[in-house]
Amino acid sequence: MLEISSFNLWTAFGITLAAGLFTVLGSGLVIFSKTPNPRALSFGLAFAGGAMVYVSLTEIFDKSREAFAQAHGESHGFAAATMAFLIGMGAIALIDRLVPNPHETLDAQDPAFQESRRQHVARIGIMAAFAITAHNFPEGLATFFATLESPSLGMPLAFAIAIHNIPEGISIAAPIYFATRNRKLTVSACLASGLAEPLGAILGYTLLKPFLSPAIFGGVFGIIAGVMVFLALDELLPAAKRYSDGHETVYGLTSGMAVIALSLVLFHF
Repeated sequence: MLEISSFNLWTAFGITLAAGLFTVLGSGLVIFSKTPNPRALSFGLAFAGGAMVYVSLTEIFDKSREAFAQAHGESHGFAAATMAFLIGMGAIALIDRLVPNPHETLDAQDPAFQESRRQHVARIGIMAAFAITAHNFPEGLATFFATLESPSLGMPLAFAIAIHNIPEGISIAAPIYFATRNRKLTVSACLASGLAEPLGAILGYTLLKPFLSPAIFGGVFGIIAGVMVFLALDELLPAAKRYSDGHETVYGLTSGMAVIALSLVLFHF
């Protein structure tokens, strides 16, 4: 079993908690503004997507390959990492199939947000909260283990997930707030969903702690890379394109990749 320092453990948990709490920021954008800016949201979603794809394919996958190579030899490292990557994409695709992640409109004039349909809208909000909470567990696990192994790897990933959590908070908060006009309830629903990320980290670490080894880390990182790439391509980029009114999606995508690339260069010095 690999030895993990208490400093790395608490740092990883703190970063995962902070990323999860960005879901609450999404509720604030709903409560204190009439409607979110669609073009800014498009840029932010694409930025997070670009960051996720870049860090997953250049850093997290490489960490998986290195860990597997340490356990099974260089010749088998790439093959094992690739298999873990594909398993990660398949697993999150299955979760998405069983518990679809809602992509709610942010248009306050949408019929679903009209006062006459409050009960229906409240139900939509509750369903959104449950669905997003289910998707937050693997995200928390990804952030935690990436930071546990290397803060230079975990910080950019946590940054991308934090940005990603803002529109998720909006998706939960918009129907609940428009249905109830209750700020405390709205924030509480987003907080509960955001806390699923550190909870997922705790549960995952508790289950895997007795078995931590280079092979386990290799599997976890490969799966994380697959999960993050799937989320970016299935959720972030399509949503960014939906709210785009020009080139915000491609600008956000390339900006996200560029910022994460530069941050990783700085971390490596």
